[in-house]
Amino acid sequence: MYGAIFGDIIGSRFEFDRGGKTKDFELFTKEDGWTDDTVMTIAIMEALMNAGKDADAETIRKESIRFMKKWGQRYPDAGYGARFFSWVLTDDPEPYKSFGNGSAMRVSAAGWIYDTVDRTREAAKATAEVSHNHPEGIKGAECTAAVMFLARTGVSKEEIKEYVIREFGYDVSKTVDELRPLHEHVEWCQDSLPKALASFFEGDSYEDVVRNAVSLGGDTDTLAAIAGAMADAMYGVPAGIIAEGTDYLEDDMKKILERFRVFLDGKKA
Repeated sequence: MYGAIFGDIIGSRFEFDRGGKTKDFELFTKEDGWTDDTVMTIAIMEALMNAGKDADAETIRKESIRFMKKWGQRYPDAGYGARFFSWVLTDDPEPYKSFGNGSAMRVSAAGWIYDTVDRTREAAKATAEVSHNHPEGIKGAECTAAVMFLARTGVSKEEIKEYVIREFGYDVSKTVDELRPLHEHVEWCQDSLPKALASFFEGDSYEDVVRNAVSLGGDTDTLAAIAGAMADAMYGVPAGIIAEGTDYLEDDMKKILERFRVFLDGKKA
């Protein structure tokens, strides 16, 4: 449940190719900090808890709007895109056909809550389409959450890769080393998902996956948030990273994370 947030924090200081496209870097420094990726991940986490596990899509959409506006207005300087922030400030926001990677970076809570991959995808779609209702924006959210569901339920990476190709059509043939020299700062789902997926498929731990994503350069905080969410579902986040990463968060964010942990424990009971 921490994977996207700590990926965001770790990747934050390398955005716009400030990291030399290497895996060899100190994980946390005083230059790190959370961004809009963390704020919106927390917002969707609270929205899905408030909606409840059995909520229909319309309820999830309403709660997603409500809590994204709440958290976005609470933290207005987190680095949002201009169109999304206008959406946050609008009294009656409407989707604007975005295929930006924001739909995928904020969706990770959906990957933890539900009992089937189809239900996971339904919820992920609902969280995306309130703003990112372009088919590519929806696909990016669904893919991220579906990979998480499959990973946390014991499906192998090879089977997950086959599912991604069959269901979403992403090209996952290139390695991280092949992608690294090609990568630019592009904030589209159709660009970010294949790169986050490559980082996940090649990594052998949470930390290794995040290092892969950061090493690609460009939109490093969001790539690491998406890939880190997937890695968390498969490997978990080491206790040391949890302890260090949590120190960067605001108290209200920590409270939502604790509520979500209790919420998931209750779901298992």
